[in-house]
Amino acid sequence: FVLITPLPHSPFCCFLLKGIPLFKDPAVVGPLTTLIDAARQTVINRTTEEKPVDLSLSTRTENGPAGDRTVVVVGGEIDVYTAPKLREQLIDLVSSGQYHLVVDMEGVEFLDSTGLGVLVGGLKRVRAHEGSLRLVCTQERILKIFRITGLTKVFPIHGSVSEAISSAPAE
Repeated sequence: FVLITPLPHSPFCCFLLKGIPLFKDPAVVGPLTTLIDAARQTVINRTTEEKPVDLSLSTRTENGPAGDRTVVVVGGEIDVYTAPKLREQLIDLVSSGQYHLVVDMEGVEFLDSTGLGVLVGGLKRVRAHEGSLRLVCTQERILKIFRITGLTKVFPIHGSVSEAISSAPAE
């Protein structure tokens, strides 16, 4: 974590990164200050909410041409606070012998790196048993995260649960 701070005593704001001036141009500093203030407010709002956003999980088994698949329906936010709940669900499913999973992410509002790590961990667990983990997601803001991280090459991502269930056997 690196703190970038405006210096109020200077004639124009100067941002420091570990004591080294980064920007002195007021055209850059103004928008950057706005961005930092918005980020600080977001952190304050997320940490002071009375009711934290929760993660909802439900599972069901569906039979398709490729065999039985366990569908995990996820809703809410998958972040540093809620990801352990999803991790435990995936571990429990694999421990009980369910190695072909479909994670329905249509109800996911937010996904951070912790959530991505949980999904990758789940994929490793099922692959250790020659299983598969397929994702269902059509939300552009979530799909963008998978594209940017290169995980679209790792996870089969489908447009619907029925498409994921009827897809070819485990890769």
